[in-house]
Amino acid sequence: MEPERVRLILVVGMLLCAGLMLVYPINSEMSADILFDDDVDDRIEQESIGNSTRYGLVLRIVHDDGGKLTSNLSRLQALMKLEQEALDGSNPDTSWEATHVWIERILTPFQIWDEAFAVHNRSLANATQWSEVMQPTIEDGWCGNGSSEEGLAAFEVTMMLLPKNTNFGIACPAFAGASADQPPDANELLWMVWLTGEGDTDWGELDEWAQKVTESTEFEVRAVGVNMMFAKSKDIAEHDLLFILPPSIVILALILTIGLRDPVIAAVTLAGVGLVICAELGALAASGYQFSIVDGIAIPIILGVSVDGAFWYCRSSRERDEVRSMLFIAMMTTVAAVSLAMVSPLKAQRSLAKVIVFGIVLGWAMTRFVLEDFYLQRRKKNHLIEEENKTSPHPALAWSWPVALLVLVALAAASPGGVKVLDIEQFLPEGDPALVELEDLQSKYVLASSTIAWVVLEVDGDSADDLQQVMDFQEQLKQHPSIISIDSGMFRSPLVIGLSGDGKGTTIDEYATSSNGSMLMDDSRLQKNGITTGVAIAVFIDGKNIDAGLIFKDDVEKLLATNNLSGGVGGELPTGAELAKSFDETRITQILVAGIAIFFVAHMILNSPIRASRIAIGTVAVGAALDGIAGLVGGRGITSSLSVLLGMGFAADYLSHASSEHSPTAMDTSARWWAAITSASAFVLLGIVTFPPAQNTGRLLTIGILISILLATCLSFTGDSSTTLDEDR
Repeated sequence: MEPERVRLILVVGMLLCAGLMLVYPINSEMSADILFDDDVDDRIEQESIGNSTRYGLVLRIVHDDGGKLTSNLSRLQALMKLEQEALDGSNPDTSWEATHVWIERILTPFQIWDEAFAVHNRSLANATQWSEVMQPTIEDGWCGNGSSEEGLAAFEVTMMLLPKNTNFGIACPAFAGASADQPPDANELLWMVWLTGEGDTDWGELDEWAQKVTESTEFEVRAVGVNMMFAKSKDIAEHDLLFILPPSIVILALILTIGLRDPVIAAVTLAGVGLVICAELGALAASGYQFSIVDGIAIPIILGVSVDGAFWYCRSSRERDEVRSMLFIAMMTTVAAVSLAMVSPLKAQRSLAKVIVFGIVLGWAMTRFVLEDFYLQRRKKNHLIEEENKTSPHPALAWSWPVALLVLVALAAASPGGVKVLDIEQFLPEGDPALVELEDLQSKYVLASSTIAWVVLEVDGDSADDLQQVMDFQEQLKQHPSIISIDSGMFRSPLVIGLSGDGKGTTIDEYATSSNGSMLMDDSRLQKNGITTGVAIAVFIDGKNIDAGLIFKDDVEKLLATNNLSGGVGGELPTGAELAKSFDETRITQILVAGIAIFFVAHMILNSPIRASRIAIGTVAVGAALDGIAGLVGGRGITSSLSVLLGMGFAADYLSHASSEHSPTAMDTSARWWAAITSASAFVLLGIVTFPPAQNTGRLLTIGILISILLATCLSFTGDSSTTLDEDR
């Protein structure tokens, strides 16, 4: 096909894809679901027929004056009224306004308390003073051995949604200072809210509603908890992206203009890169691709990578075919390295790798098929092609290559092991007020200090044997030491929520249908097409004890096998901890595999085993050093693995230039360094943003480019011995 036709097809195709952004706007998400795969959690989302805590968001409520809340009956009843208004929209000042997402259910202490009082024919909602529901005294309160199911539920919800240092009063008179004739006495409390809607649930709507209620009532309501912190991290990332793009473009334009000595080339190059990014985003959005906010990191990366060709066509002493070959090798080796992240167990890494690879390939196509002739014309016009005397470097400099490799290996060996568990703290800056509030919540509330692990059992809804097995399994599960328990001294209730104890029947379906459910789940069954295929059990474990989370997962899997039950264990802490452990065990293997992949790609294209070996060895050394630096400066996290692979791609890029058969010239060195400086300029800005994954990526890539360009310079001092060796073969 004629070059002009190829150029026209590419440009028109990219323009059309870019135009799709007007029809399919980019909508990024940020949640644990976006970050990693959890088959157990996904199954619960798809098959659960009852409200499950995986949808639960948390509100923190205090009075404007910071005074008594639960022991003040008028304030308590005002909150009960607020709850009702949120559900039915009867009060415009407190109603829920969003139309694409709405409140499905609210769990508050009051509704459970009212049910506990109703057992004794008393009404909390209709009382005018506390004595009307407190007298006659319920001697053992709600935590005694003779308490009703409603009373025990009231005790449990009080322990979960009120601070730990509360005087629990009637909830448990056995506690020091508590009395059966006193109401629970707390200055603040939590609500749990379940949202539902069309498409992906927008957690930010709950925060907006909380602000509206705060302004129109006597209460201060704040949306808190991990899910809301993910929403905040999304806002931070979006703000950072908008902050970094304009200066990145300006700095790139400035460096391109200075380095290329031609503002026209700089402008056309930036226009081409902009078209590449818009075309990629438009095509992915139109295909239904689900972006995570982490994918935004790819934009400055693609900006930095796609400008290399301008320098090699316009600043080097290489001919057209040589530059084509070099850029193709660079693109293929970079793609080979980054593509390994596409099989990562972390969904966020796979997603980011796809966006980066797609952008790198499109950027190469833009340079090769659209801009190549323009670059060559401008080079001739500006008389940048000069004949240079090709001088051999001093023989002693050849030792810089092995010495540099040894330094990088030593740097890798000196770094500590370990990987950060994937949690919200990786997505918010250190000292962020939301993290401070989370620590405060965790110190005060059982609910906030715990995390939910999910256990799914494969069962037949019509089986009596399966019902007995599930009930036996739940009792055995409650004995695990990692499970948080609500303990009054007389009554101990491990927080294991599955099939409740109030059901009747001989099969799982009969039992679950007759049960009232639990305060957190209406029904624990999982169904496909109306047929029960499983049971979901929610287990509260310590949210800060990572090792206990791993032990819990292993122990429960063994317990399943012992009971001849099929199923699985999931949840953010067990799954995130297991992924971190797996990554820590395989990160060196991943670097070696990337090096092998780069060797085969380079050898296939170059047909030179010596050059391919040097490129592969250098990239492995750079990858190991970057992994070590990640462990030394900030800890290995969600993006460090991909940053290491991308750094290896840069190393392969620069090493392929430095190892070419063409003897090095000053113009080649200039092109290589200007390309590196241009790429690094985007990453330096990325390294000063607030969003931690972007910040860590920018810093690692900046260091990676510096290491790679220095190593490539050392390799260039070895002369053209590789060519001689290959020719001898």
